Amino acid sequence: MLIGVPKEIKNNEYRVGMTPAGVRELVGLGHQVIVETNAGKAIGLTNEMYSQAGAEIYELASEIFSVAELIIKVKEPQAQERKMLRPQQTLFTYLHLAPDFAQTKDLVDSNSICIAYETVTDKAGGLPLLAPMSEVAGRMSVQAGAHALEKTQGGMGILLAGVPGVSPAKVVVLGGGVVGINAARIAMGMGADVTIIDKSLARLKELDEQFGPQLKTIYSTTDTVERAVYRADMVVGAVLIPGATAPKLVTRSMLIKMKNGAVIIDVAIDQGGCFESSYPTTHDEPTYIEDGVIHYCVANMPGGVARTSTFALTNATLPFIIDLANKGIDKALNEDEYLRRGLNIYQGKVTYQAVAEAHDYPYQEATDLLG
Repeated sequence: MLIGVPKEIKNNEYRVGMTPAGVRELVGLGHQVIVETNAGKAIGLTNEMYSQAGAEIYELASEIFSVAELIIKVKEPQAQERKMLRPQQTLFTYLHLAPDFAQTKDLVDSNSICIAYETVTDKAGGLPLLAPMSEVAGRMSVQAGAHALEKTQGGMGILLAGVPGVSPAKVVVLGGGVVGINAARIAMGMGADVTIIDKSLARLKELDEQFGPQLKTIYSTTDTVERAVYRADMVVGAVLIPGATAPKLVTRSMLIKMKNGAVIIDVAIDQGGCFESSYPTTHDEPTYIEDGVIHYCVANMPGGVARTSTFALTNATLPFIIDLANKGIDKALNEDEYLRRGLNIYQGKVTYQAVAEAHDYPYQEATDLLG
């Protein structure tokens, strides 16, 4: 199979969809890999490294899109990339379609095959291609929030850990999944007073057994969320409904009662955000202030640590890429129900129910469409 790896073009996005090690694996299996020039240069992966691994270096993304059977990316295709997609060409990347009608329409109209990292599952019901970036984003969220709490950044001027005789910051994490656990771990490691709120009693029990009294756990209701965010110095939004728009757990009416100079980190912003006042920001301008509350809503947060993120992501995606390449797209999707759950769009049809419902498209079962 001919596999193409274009350079990412989203604002401050330096990750790359495949490392030289991944190229070497695929070339060794008899496949051809073409990589856009300098696709990984920003994180120390040079053209020479890709060439030595067996890739061909192409000067333009358009050249890659025009010939590759399988396109491997990191972030959702930008408008100019979507115009280059061809019928029956396969795109394998993060998509986050539920809050993004324009992208969904373009991908449907392209008649391409679009597989989303974030909805591929595993036998345990986990999200193996989302998990690595969730781990990164969860850990980064507290790091970013601690910086935003500094007075020079518009925050209250609070040190997360406090000092002897001065209380630490109160950190509230909404959601006890991969993002939430990693955020809580870093916040506790920095000495903060940490509370996780989740609607799963089983998850709360697991967290209590794992972390003990150092971590407070609260069952999620409107009342408990409201009271927790009013007291919080930092709130990390870490909720996820796979493939669907994130629920708005913190409303504007709650926001205006939060502490002046408190910080919100909306890690769910890729799926629309879990704060009613959130909208996507970039690494160039990561924060904004609304009703006195600092909002950090960077949509590609792991891109800030692009080298770590690239290796973490590609370790997880490579086995699926090999499967798609070795078997062919339809056969790989037919034989692997967990990979098939990543299929969001198949040649003009929406095959992920949450995306179809979000944008009022007819929903089609993937198994009815695959050859």
